[in-house]
Amino acid sequence: MAEAKTQARDKSAAARSAKADAAPAPTAGAVGVIGLGHMGSAFALNLMADGCRVLAYDRDEARVEALRKAGAEALASPAELSACDVALTSLPDDVALKAVTLDELIDNLRPGAVHISMSTVSPGLSRFLAVEHKKRRQGYVAAPILGNPDLATSRKLFVIAAGEEAAMDKVRPLLKRLGQRLFVVGKDAGLANLMKLGGNVLTATTLQSMAEVLALLVKGGIEERVAFDVLTNSLFDSKVHRAYGGKIVDKRYRPAGMAVPLAVKDLRLALAEAERSAAPMPLASLVHDRLVALIAGGAAELDWSALGLLEARDAGLTASLEAPAPASPPA
Repeated sequence: MAEAKTQARDKSAAARSAKADAAPAPTAGAVGVIGLGHMGSAFALNLMADGCRVLAYDRDEARVEALRKAGAEALASPAELSACDVALTSLPDDVALKAVTLDELIDNLRPGAVHISMSTVSPGLSRFLAVEHKKRRQGYVAAPILGNPDLATSRKLFVIAAGEEAAMDKVRPLLKRLGQRLFVVGKDAGLANLMKLGGNVLTATTLQSMAEVLALLVKGGIEERVAFDVLTNSLFDSKVHRAYGGKIVDKRYRPAGMAVPLAVKDLRLALAEAERSAAPMPLASLVHDRLVALIAGGAAELDWSALGLLEARDAGLTASLEAPAPASPPA
């Protein structure tokens, strides 16, 4: 009997998933987008391309104006989101997300609306906000992403989502359109943020190891691009090794896809979860400190791949943490 019930549940879940997969791209309904940095602006533009009515807000009026010219409706405040079926936030940290949600968003969303947080924040904050939204009969889905702003524009991100089933069902088609694949990791919203932090730790430690190995090989006499070619076309051909290792080799530390202070914040959040879970992360601790060293050396505005620049300096291959100017385009 128990086995039959389990099979029935599995079939029901599969049917819901198939229905969601077959759902058309969102073409109606109002979506509020709060936070119009590189990511938020890309999300807003893609939603408009899908036929959504987008209401846009950011403290930077120039960003709002750019979206207005592209077809969005400009908002003076997140308090004007009562018309929205979905509110999507893309904000830098816990402090910003909590303030916007509790001070302006949550009391203005109508019952049944869903707040999608695409920010990299602590699992604890996501769980807290999920409870607060539920008190007001609203949904909350945490949906941080793996990828950079260029991938956001081309819809090649990987979206990691978690939230209660009813809210997830409402926004699943929208989330699937924002990236190349949607991973749903559970009903506990905090799990999506934990998964995102884990991904960022793995990227950061990969950057550090690539930086160390490239410095070793260059000091030993191997041309840097030859070393990169051998590594990334043999055993180390992952997206992270290729994309971020390529930034190190090309010295492309500006503009920052992930600025160093944001990377420090993400490593700090991951280490806090590690301490709470009694899960030692010695490599994450090391890379956190290396990122702090970049800030101390005046390189806060650079991309986190500037771990390669720091390693080159420490190896005596360069004299400072000043990133070289981008190469001029060919005439």
